[in-house]
Amino acid sequence: MSYTTRQIAPANTLDYKVYVEKDGKPVSPFHDIPLFANEEKTILNMVVEIPRWTNAKVEISKEQKLNPIVQDIKKGKLRFVRNCFPHHGYIHNYGAFPQTWEDPNQIHPETKAKGDNDPLDVCEIGERVATVGEIKQVKVLGVMALLDEGETDWKIIAIDVNDPLAPKLNDIEDVETHLPGLLRATNEWFRIYKIPDGKPENQFAFSGECKNKKYAEEVIAECSEAWERLIKGESPDSKGIDLTNTTLDTTATFSAAAASEIPAGTNEAPAPIDKSIDKWFFISGAH
Repeated sequence: MSYTTRQIAPANTLDYKVYVEKDGKPVSPFHDIPLFANEEKTILNMVVEIPRWTNAKVEISKEQKLNPIVQDIKKGKLRFVRNCFPHHGYIHNYGAFPQTWEDPNQIHPETKAKGDNDPLDVCEIGERVATVGEIKQVKVLGVMALLDEGETDWKIIAIDVNDPLAPKLNDIEDVETHLPGLLRATNEWFRIYKIPDGKPENQFAFSGECKNKKYAEEVIAECSEAWERLIKGESPDSKGIDLTNTTLDTTATFSAAAASEIPAGTNEAPAPIDKSIDKWFFISGAH
């Protein structure tokens, strides 16, 4: 599978969009890219939304046709995460698994909270900094359960299969062995990263413990089944999600023509970011 990207308008602007293309034609990174990259279901496709060490809060747009990656906007302004000392921006390549959905109609029996209505989040912990819209092949190592405003927001921990450490990392305990401190830092970052914006510290289910690979795979299976219901129109409340796709010809929302409606790429250089985004925030209680 050769996936490329089509950028429209400069990064760090309100009009910025990145479409994912397969063989030069736009596809939906939410619906068209298969969850699994191999038949044994051991390697998964991950859509990178936010490269490590960057601050722009960009994500797959659920509402727009073919679900381009866009920067989040709040009250007419672009959203950036702040630098919470000693971290800079996002501390991992951050993104989502295609063909997954955290169903807001279902309450998880262990977290006691409903799904957050998004594709399943992934933190890729390899050494190479990714690019927006890149499709990485990853293997799953574990999962954390963030509780965000009353919703379960799973964070799958994964590593690029091409990373030099990938052969040594097969389950969550291997991460602590070979990357000591990484899981603790990940937990800390998710707890504190919204505090500079005046929000309370985030909470975790399971006392912040990272569950193992088997548990993570169960979460992925549940979210994959939820997406299947969503794309078939069987979910009672899809909350404005655009289900247009260009490859799933058995679905009611299949549209081969949708790809040709996307404008040509502009591939402009990023707009400058306000210098205030570079500020460090020192948060007491971060440890």
